[in-house]
Amino acid sequence: MSFETLISPAELAPHLEDKTWVVFDCRFTLTDTEAGQRAYQQGHIPGARYAHLDEDLSSPITETSGRHPLPNPDILARKLGSWGVSNTSQVVVYDGTFGAMAARLWWMMRWLGHRRVALLDGGFPRWQREGFSVTTELPVVKPAVFNPSVNRDLFVDATIVDRQRSDNDHRIIDARSEERFAGDVEPLDKVAGHIPGALNLPWEDNLDFSGSYLSADELRALYADKIGAVPPENVIHMCGSGVTACHSILAMEHAGMRGSKLYAGSWSEWITDPHRPVATGE
Repeated sequence: MSFETLISPAELAPHLEDKTWVVFDCRFTLTDTEAGQRAYQQGHIPGARYAHLDEDLSSPITETSGRHPLPNPDILARKLGSWGVSNTSQVVVYDGTFGAMAARLWWMMRWLGHRRVALLDGGFPRWQREGFSVTTELPVVKPAVFNPSVNRDLFVDATIVDRQRSDNDHRIIDARSEERFAGDVEPLDKVAGHIPGALNLPWEDNLDFSGSYLSADELRALYADKIGAVPPENVIHMCGSGVTACHSILAMEHAGMRGSKLYAGSWSEWITDPHRPVATGE
């Protein structure tokens, strides 16, 4: 059986010794970039490798990029191979914030053409809450070969966003909080506000009170209400830097609404060009 969107702790636990499964700990804090690594060292799911958002899952920032540019796909593919991922591996990703960070690697695996990747629903908090094992031991990794098949149709650039933001046949969904979208606060970027024409649907709205994803039916209703008759493949997701937007892409995929795109640079890239328009308010 292949897992391509979500997996529960009970579904993952029997496979921790399975050499065809590879688990990644993606815990990360934007305001303390080494907090995730420290948390991993203090305890993680047995066999999990640690993937650092800045160092492993992004390329260096430039004057015209967002805060987390996509990495070179060939470099990422070699790194995945060094972590033991092959083209037949079942990959599972998790974090401590209910998928906000780990969904980035979920999306990136699909970008590289690998669909056997799932997010641990509820993340490390649920894993611990349900009493599954935790270790401080580092995994013994046998390198593999991962051959990427990059799907460049999964993301769009600022030019496409600018063209489609006023098109009634497309929707741009911003996964940031309501306060950041409105421009009332901006803790991370130099300019507050949002792209004119974008709609706001915070990534946290994908979750129930326990931190697990809503059911597929509930997610379908949530996004159908937001996009109306627009087909899923005409939906573009964005956030601050192209990370939490992946959480919303996963939500739509799990709901059977397949084919939405990522604006990888997101808000932090959009504002590098002062000629691009900015809106505030709801």
